[in-house]
Amino acid sequence: MTDYRRLRVALLGAGAVGSQVAGLLRQHGDELADRAGATLELVGIAVRDIDAPREVDLPRELLTTDAESLIIGADIVIELMGGIEPARTHILQAINSGADVVTANKALLATHGPEIFDAADQVGAEVYYEAAAAGAIPIIRPLRDSLAGDRVQRIMGIVNGTTNYILDRMDTEGADFADVLADAQRLGYAESDPTADVEGYDAAQKAAILASLAFHTTVPLDAVHREGITAIDKAMMDAARHAGYVIKLLAVCERLTGEASEESISVRVYPALIDRAHPLASVHGANNAVFVQAEAAGNLMFYGAGAGGVQTASAVLGDVVSAARRHIAGGVGVGESTLANLPIVPVGRVTTRYQITLEVDDRPGVLATVAGILSDGRVSIATLEQTVVGSDESGVARLVIGTHKALEQDLSETVDRLAASGVVERVVSVLRVEGD
Repeated sequence: MTDYRRLRVALLGAGAVGSQVAGLLRQHGDELADRAGATLELVGIAVRDIDAPREVDLPRELLTTDAESLIIGADIVIELMGGIEPARTHILQAINSGADVVTANKALLATHGPEIFDAADQVGAEVYYEAAAAGAIPIIRPLRDSLAGDRVQRIMGIVNGTTNYILDRMDTEGADFADVLADAQRLGYAESDPTADVEGYDAAQKAAILASLAFHTTVPLDAVHREGITAIDKAMMDAARHAGYVIKLLAVCERLTGEASEESISVRVYPALIDRAHPLASVHGANNAVFVQAEAAGNLMFYGAGAGGVQTASAVLGDVVSAARRHIAGGVGVGESTLANLPIVPVGRVTTRYQITLEVDDRPGVLATVAGILSDGRVSIATLEQTVVGSDESGVARLVIGTHKALEQDLSETVDRLAASGVVERVVSVLRVEGD
């Protein structure tokens, strides 16, 4: 092997991803050295419990509970602990000691990203986080580097594998939400407490990261509108299928142009209808995909495994090689570009299409009343389908109304008026239609 300069690598965390990273570093060290131009010496692995079982057999002498001592003297620190603390403290320690940082910690970057990136800028270090937004899918580097000379107009992403697995099985098998969630937990796709996934928190963190990169604007997590999938049921899936749609939990990051050509952005996560001809509709199982629309490059699709220990380790090691190359070449790290400072608008100012499902009294004049309320609320009907609920004598009909594009605030207020109208028995669902 070529006599390369040695770089000291410290690893924080040896869970599903961390243990795979350690195993691959040890197994493919010579090959990675040839790619990086430096020998990557794994000097230690900080863990909470040295005796805990792990997916990869790791030498006990590499394991330590003293993360701070491990960080001191490291050239590259890989943080795979997850959570906010002590990960934030350790990353700042690493940066201040002169190390570059590789992390997959989406929650930390979504909440403390500006602080961490600013700390790196102050000392000329760099933070790499390809694995933080979509697992093994290479999306961070394309947004940060490849599309830096373009203007990204819109991102639509399926960025949570658990929810995609659940919704996909509900669509293809007609299964119930609770049953599929239980299967996802048994298979390891979902945690025992699935709240972060099914309520959209995980996807919102990733949306904040993607939007910050795409629009060169700091996007705080509390600016991301978030809705989960727990209200999606079999009837909604059937109605979507009948109309030619599939329901996906989408992260939507969009550049908006208002009056006097003033630009703003919207960042939101919610279940939405996608036409079955759209590329995102064919993303099955626990896979992820990110669909990018750029002014010059046009439509781009990034698809692959959004989670998994060895898959995510691939993205982490790619960042490690990049960090090693920067150390060999010298110079300061490349800072984050967040100088556009575009305003972030609330979801009420977003315009899109909708599918509204109502149960109404089945009697003359009801359709006219519903149409009048929609018209008064500046919501225009594009399609309407009526079916009887139960027997012909039930006295209840179901209306599935497709709208033209409408302002979210207008639509929300109009639905409230429909619910209080006296002719609507129940607002069954309101779903956005994305992908136009």
